[in-house]
Amino acid sequence: MITLSEAAPQVLQRYYRILAAGIDVYDPDGELHTLLADDLEFEGPISGKRIGAAGFCQGVKGFIATVLTIDVIQEVHGADGSAMLYDAHMPGGVVRLAEFFRLDDGKISALRIHYDPAEYTRQGGR
Repeated sequence: MITLSEAAPQVLQRYYRILAAGIDVYDPDGELHTLLADDLEFEGPISGKRIGAAGFCQGVKGFIATVLTIDVIQEVHGADGSAMLYDAHMPGGVVRLAEFFRLDDGKISALRIHYDPAEYTRQGGR
C-alpha cells in the first residue's frame, strides 16, 4: 500500500496505487493507460526518451513485477505538475527514484524519472 498526501492530484493517487498493486493485477491496456495522454512524453535513464502511452504501459511492467513496496519521501504539487521522491523496495534492496510529472486535462502528459540504473538493476529491477 502506498500513501500520498491529500494534496496529490487524483491521477497520481491512482498511478501510484497501480505501481504498488503488483503484476498479478496489472493490465497494460487497463486503468494505467487511461491516466496517460496518448502522446505521453517519457524520459528515463534506461529507456531514454520515448513518446506514447502504450509503450510506457508495456515498459513499466518490469518495475511493477519487481517492486515490493514504495515509501514516499517527499512530494510537491503545483497547478500543472508534480514531483515525487520515493524509495522503491526491490528484491535486492532499496532504490531511490524521483519522478517529475506534467499534468494536462487530468492526465499525465509528461513523465521524467531519475534514478541510478546500475543500482536499479543490482537490486532486481527489470
